Amino acid sequence: MRDILVLYYSHGGAVRELAQLIARGVNQIPGANARLRTVPRVSTVTEATEPEVPDTGAPYADARDLEECAGLALGSPTRFGNMAAPVKYFLDGTGALWTRGALAGKPAAVFTSTSSLHGGQESTLLSMMTPLLHHGMLLVGLPYTEPDVSNTTGGGSPYGATHWAGPRNDRAVDDAERRLCIALGRRLATVALKLSTP
Repeated sequence: MRDILVLYYSHGGAVRELAQLIARGVNQIPGANARLRTVPRVSTVTEATEPEVPDTGAPYADARDLEECAGLALGSPTRFGNMAAPVKYFLDGTGALWTRGALAGKPAAVFTSTSSLHGGQESTLLSMMTPLLHHGMLLVGLPYTEPDVSNTTGGGSPYGATHWAGPRNDRAVDDAERRLCIALGRRLATVALKLSTP
């Protein structure tokens, strides 16, 4: 079995739901296994600490999760058209992996959720792609052969899976968004298995 790391930060729960759907897609591919991980919040208070293991949800990720994975799906809510600080903080700590080229040649995909329909979904996806490209990862998106990329009235992009949560974070993941998340997980796992086969 090859592990595909589904790594995310979620504030209101929408990105966590997308991560779970992507993991479902990964697990539909024989020989692939989704490894769900999250990152802790970043605090401006230097004394603030997070527990070793979160009270709920996925365990916190560490560098070993990245090194051991055959592929990566990275997710974040949108913050002014950019990834959230906890995701950036985690990625900023991966310099030792970069030095060794530990992620070079592995496939990666990205996903996000926004509160406004035009809240920077694609720019957030692009912001997450930049450090992955520096690591030498190979980006996997959603092709237009997925009909929902062209027909969605909510989230969805060739750059990755997205969700429009609504201004009060009360808009559920719709059917098209759900299908695109699962399709992205399946595509990432399929590519990862092909790339890791000798």
